[in-house]
Amino acid sequence: MFRRREILQVGCSSFFGLSLSSLLTRQALAAPSEHPIKSVVLVFLTGGGSHIDMFDPKPDAPEIKGEFEPIATSLPGVQFSDKMPGMAQRAGKLSIVRSMSHTDNRHLSGSHNALTGAVQTFRGNSNQDKSLNRDDWPSFGSAVTFLKPRADRLPAQVTLPNPLIEGVLVWPGQHAGCLGPAYDPFVLKDDPNGKDYKVKGLSLIDGLSVERLSDRRALLKSIDQQQAGVDASPQGRKYSSQQELAFSMLTSSKLKAALDIHAEPAEVRDRYGRHQYGQTLLLARRLVELEMPVIQCNMGRVQTWDTHVNHFPRLKTMLPALDTGVSALLDDLDDRGLLDQTLVICVGEFGRTPRISPLAGQKVPGRHHWAPGYTAVFAGGGVQGGQVIGKSDRIGAYPVTVPFHPNDVGATLYSALGIDPHQMIYDRLNRPRPLNHGKVMDPLYTGVAT
Repeated sequence: MFRRREILQVGCSSFFGLSLSSLLTRQALAAPSEHPIKSVVLVFLTGGGSHIDMFDPKPDAPEIKGEFEPIATSLPGVQFSDKMPGMAQRAGKLSIVRSMSHTDNRHLSGSHNALTGAVQTFRGNSNQDKSLNRDDWPSFGSAVTFLKPRADRLPAQVTLPNPLIEGVLVWPGQHAGCLGPAYDPFVLKDDPNGKDYKVKGLSLIDGLSVERLSDRRALLKSIDQQQAGVDASPQGRKYSSQQELAFSMLTSSKLKAALDIHAEPAEVRDRYGRHQYGQTLLLARRLVELEMPVIQCNMGRVQTWDTHVNHFPRLKTMLPALDTGVSALLDDLDDRGLLDQTLVICVGEFGRTPRISPLAGQKVPGRHHWAPGYTAVFAGGGVQGGQVIGKSDRIGAYPVTVPFHPNDVGATLYSALGIDPHQMIYDRLNRPRPLNHGKVMDPLYTGVAT
């Protein structure tokens, strides 16, 4: 729910007169799926990973294939890149969607789509990058916090291990957007593979940290004293309890304990890989044990996978780290009986161009932004493993079967968590808007492509 200061930001008269009852009842509209899961781990390849060099190699197109060789997976006739041997061995757990497609080749708006399940809206010039702001659609976990708040007062999303920021640009889709800051996810701003790692950098995307919260809380109490009339109302008492909820979330010992990677045995940490990717995914498993609804794992910082230059040299380091970390996560979840209740999704905002070419002014070639055709990988959470859904053309440029959109990934994620993806929600200005415009990706569960 919104805290009182968010109400004051947009005007008490409009909120109390028009939308308060709507906002207080929206949480009851979450419609459970047939078998709702407890957690989603979104492994986000920020910058756009190369589908051809991971999960959709093209050995019959030598001009496209590049330096890596295809290898057999545990599925007959299905090949991955030789830099993904762990995932190849675990292909029986995977549902590989090779027909992802959309039309946005830009990082910021493409990331917004991938992280919210909604196309970013623009006012004015839609050709300019639009940084994070409160007109954005909410991140997955922010919407879950709004619709299905946790009984234990923890947030519904934790983002690991860093926000996506480059200079003055903050990637959109990382906070609650139009729902307001009361629903922002929490972001761990420290590298779990760092020598001096400790849980000291947990904060909201807008900068509100545990360290600053006590001062904010004192200020809120001062404001509260001037709002005695509001406090006396049932709605006011509800908002007061929500302030306490927010404080509890940020200072939760349970959350801090889950993020304490030093509690893990050395051999487990080694299995995930002693690098940022692996240790981030190990923290994700610890958050799954806390039944965190949405865990966003940023594989690197902004545009890490944006391999316009030095494409193959960079992937020779990045792909083995990803392969080791995700493989360990799948095994660990399975061994602990958590995989069925956890949906793991590995995807970027788009793929990379099939053809390898130098960027203007550069000598070392790479692959460039490519949204028309790419791959997403799903596992766990009731998904039928051991299947390939969809097919790309000979060079991996376009789907030749029914395509799937990032909005569809969003609809699938929401449905898996027991939320009706097509319900209406009300933003902080009382505007009704559909939560999601996509369709649940039924072939993930039925094994029958449409």
